[in-house]
Amino acid sequence: MLRQIKPRNARSKRALEKKAPKVVENPKTALFLRGTTCSQVVQNALTDLYSLRQPLAKKFTKKNAIHPFEDPASLEFFSEKNDTSLLVFGSTSKKRPHTLTLARTFAAKILDMLELHLDPETYRQISHFKGRKFAVGLRPMMLFSGTAFESPVANEYTMAKSMLIDLFKGDTSTDQIDVEGLQYIVSVAAEEPVGDAVKPAIHLRVYLISSKRSGQRLPRVEVEEMGPRMDFRVGRMREPEEAVLKEAMKTPKAGEEKVKKNVTTDTMGDKIGRIHLGRQDLSELQTRKMKGLKRSRDLEDEETGAVDGDDTLKRQKK
Repeated sequence: MLRQIKPRNARSKRALEKKAPKVVENPKTALFLRGTTCSQVVQNALTDLYSLRQPLAKKFTKKNAIHPFEDPASLEFFSEKNDTSLLVFGSTSKKRPHTLTLARTFAAKILDMLELHLDPETYRQISHFKGRKFAVGLRPMMLFSGTAFESPVANEYTMAKSMLIDLFKGDTSTDQIDVEGLQYIVSVAAEEPVGDAVKPAIHLRVYLISSKRSGQRLPRVEVEEMGPRMDFRVGRMREPEEAVLKEAMKTPKAGEEKVKKNVTTDTMGDKIGRIHLGRQDLSELQTRKMKGLKRSRDLEDEETGAVDGDDTLKRQKK
């Protein structure tokens, strides 16, 4: 379980409230950094991913003696110091060459991690593709194809899908999307699994979208590869602890609107309420008291009318 921190003063209380769960979370910032040994291919890949993530990105240029799976304390320190919940760490070793490690943090602690080994033969930078690029700060459309991403059991590919969505989705504070801003698409495809021994490769492609006249109501949409082009093999992974993941997925109750019973809103926006009453006895219904409605007055009027009628009959007989 996570350690509960009690604020000692007003300043620390405001800092804890700032980090508390929100209905609409702040956009995540990603930190890109390298290890002591990092090949030029991995450095170029970090630069390309950094350019796709801007402006919600920070990048370190100095070397850092970090081994994420052995001792993630340094990553946790950098994450808390720079307020970045996403980490992309590049390193190269004889056993694991050209490696990108994706990590997510919660409460300044590592939540989960995944290793992706980059294929240097098929890698192409953004600068290798000539043509126009998209504007900075736009949100992409994402496409995941392959049965590996649809596994009902959590594995390396479902974690890769979740992490790549967090890496590319950008600022999601608003639900309104401008169609003119949909300028590029990130396609992630996984090969079909052949056997348990060989894990399918992951292919990442980025395409620029352009709409042209078609002579009809809908335009003709064309895609052009913009780069980068990356092929990965999945490596080690660190799954999140169940209790910590449950705490990370918690949403505040204050933001949830309480459902009111028997209160609805019609198509015109008017609020309609329904009241349930017991069976009523109308004979005991209390009415407004008026002298003219008294029962004694009605009887006197009837007797007076009967006497007047007898006198009229006697006069007619005479």
